[in-house]
Amino acid sequence: MILFVLYIIGIIAEAITGALAAGRHKMDLFGVMLISLLTAIGGGTVRDVILGSYPTTWVLHPEYVLMLCVVSLLTVAMPYFLARFGKLFLLLDALGLVAFSIIGVDKALSLGHGIIVCVVAGVFTGVAGGILRDLLCNKIPLVFQKEVYAGVSIVTCILYYLLTKTSLNHNLIVIITLVFGFSFRALAIYYKLGLPVFNYDEEKALRLHEERVAKRKARRDKRLKEEAALKATTKEVQELEKEVKNLQDSKNHKG
Repeated sequence: MILFVLYIIGIIAEAITGALAAGRHKMDLFGVMLISLLTAIGGGTVRDVILGSYPTTWVLHPEYVLMLCVVSLLTVAMPYFLARFGKLFLLLDALGLVAFSIIGVDKALSLGHGIIVCVVAGVFTGVAGGILRDLLCNKIPLVFQKEVYAGVSIVTCILYYLLTKTSLNHNLIVIITLVFGFSFRALAIYYKLGLPVFNYDEEKALRLHEERVAKRKARRDKRLKEEAALKATTKEVQELEKEVKNLQDSKNHKG
């Protein structure tokens, strides 16, 4: 029951964020509803496809689709009012991320899968909707950037899976995981925690390559000059030795 309530809250919050994202890119009503639906239930759909679980959740419960379409249209009707609650939606998104992750693990567990598949299913449930939203809005997905988002989902999934192997009551396991995951995400938002970012600067790489080539060329030129100087010195020594020998031969001949 706890997860069901959180699931409904989560998909509504995700649908609103999806509609607002579509509005920022000036999409029509069809685009708004599509982005809202993908953001809210896209993760669960991807999970069901990966796990081979058919029919998918929204096919079993088409009322969710209708509800989310209404939510997206309400968002269109009062976008500036809803935009005031940006921080609230951020927290609801954190709650939804954790709830979706738990639901994904639960679904994989019910199909008899182990920890790796369970974690993958949970993470896809939690983050795939946002990835689809950002891709369709022509943005780099939030989950691929510095902010800790997928990391929260991964840790939450692992914790929930491990707790299900204990003798604890299921509701208690859900509450513990929710509190932990939500706190983790909230702290990550507050302290702006993030993973290391791989920044490949092509211009810098080209510049470094040119510097390496220039250094190799300078070393080669220096070596060639040294070899040339050595050859010249050797030749001079040989000529001096030849002159000394000629002088000695001339002296011996006179003697």
